[in-house]
This record gives sequence, C-alpha cells and structure tokens, in this order.
Amino acid sequence: MTSNDRYSRTFDVLELLVGRPDGMTVTEICKRLGLPISSSHNLLQRMVTAEVATVTEDLRYSVGPRAVRLGIRIVDGLEVRALSRRHLQELARETGDDIYLAVPFGRRVAYVDRFPGSRPVTVDIRLGQSLFLHATSVGKLFAAHDRQLRRKLFAGERPRLTPHTLTEPEEVERELDKIVAEDYAVSNEEAIVGVVGLAVPIRADHDAVVAAIHVSALSNTITPEEQQNLLRAARTTARAIERDLGRVHSEGGTRPGVATKQ
Repeated sequence: MTSNDRYSRTFDVLELLVGRPDGMTVTEICKRLGLPISSSHNLLQRMVTAEVATVTEDLRYSVGPRAVRLGIRIVDGLEVRALSRRHLQELARETGDDIYLAVPFGRRVAYVDRFPGSRPVTVDIRLGQSLFLHATSVGKLFAAHDRQLRRKLFAGERPRLTPHTLTEPEEVERELDKIVAEDYAVSNEEAIVGVVGLAVPIRADHDAVVAAIHVSALSNTITPEEQQNLLRAARTTARAIERDLGRVHSEGGTRPGVATKQ
C-alpha cells in the first residue's frame, strides 16, 4: 500500500466510523470499503496507536479522541471565520493596517482570512500556509496556550529568520510565559524585517483559544502608543466576535485562559 493509498483509506475508514457510534469490526469495514483483511488490520492498528481510532475488547473500532478533537477544532475555526468577517473588515478600516484571522489545525497554525488596510503591508503569506510557531505573533500565542503546539515548538527546529528571531529554549519559554500573563503576543521583526505583528486571542465559551486576530504593521510607523491603540482595537474586535460565538463576558471583562506548559 503506498503512502497516498494509506492516507486516502484512513479518511475512508474515518468517514465510515463517524456514522457508526456503536463501532465496526474489521470484517465489516473491509466488506463496506472493499479492502483486504490483512492491510486493513494493519491500518486500523496504526490508527489506534495514533488515537485516530479506538478499539474495544470485542474488537469493534470507533472514531478516536484525536480525530474528535481535530474535528471540533476545524468546525470551530470555520465558524469563527464566518462570524468574524464583518468585525475584521471594520477593524481593518479603523486601523488602516492589514488584519488576518488565524486558526489552529492539529499541530499547525495558519491564516484563513485576510483584510487589507488602507496602508497594506506587502507580505507574501498565502492563506492556509503553516506559520512558524516561534517567530510569528499568532504562532507564539497559540503555542503559549496549547500544550500540543508548545511541545512541537520546542521539539522542532527554530530557524533564525531575522536578527530578531528568538531561538534559544530559555528565551522562547520566557516569551511564552509573558504572552500568557499579558494575553497578547508581539512579533517585533522576528519573522520579517520591517514588520511588527500583534496577536490577540479569540476564545469560545469553554475558554479555549479557538482563533486569533493578527494585526500587521510597519515597524517604522508603530510607536509604543500606537501599539497600545492597536491592541485595544483588536481586543474590542475579539470580544465582539466572542459574543457572536455565544461567549458570555462578565462585567469586569474576560479572564485569560491558563496555559499548560510542556
């Protein structure tokens, strides 16, 4: 079985199991999908090991917790994108800066929407492209609040993209702790020279960070006062999106979620 066949059959099996909450035996799966027993058994065992599927003592397979978590996050991300568009368009008009919406997909983070401002920052970032977790404001924001992404950040390579990129584990750890405490992230020319990125979280009613607003500005035009103004505007927009998502805010404002360290 080639890698492409294996990936395709994994999704075929998942689609089949989604409709069978009571589970299915390997024989039932093979019969429905027209697959040989031996290779299907091996595939199912790999899916169980990866927590994409689970198996009971009587050898019935069901959708696993990892697949469920990923499915929830994808749906949350798509819902956020639909509900946030008018708010982000208004933020781009108000600030004049480029505004992005970022969401996590499993072990990566990507922009899923972009709204150019009146003074757009010309950066070649494609929607859906994986972002660096250690160098971008949204990458650091999600890594600070998500144990899985934090592990990936420290386990993987952290290339020095600019002279300002944080790469040493100790300095990255301090940066993530600061992000949790302040509830926003800044990439000060760490990914692209001349560009400052600001990111604030969007939370669902269970307090998890389901998306982030990214403001992209030119470093030679953003003063400390302007940075605070942009953060206030982005936070106001995030709260409006959260209300549309059904999140209830207390009179004193929201309390940042607590990150889980690696």
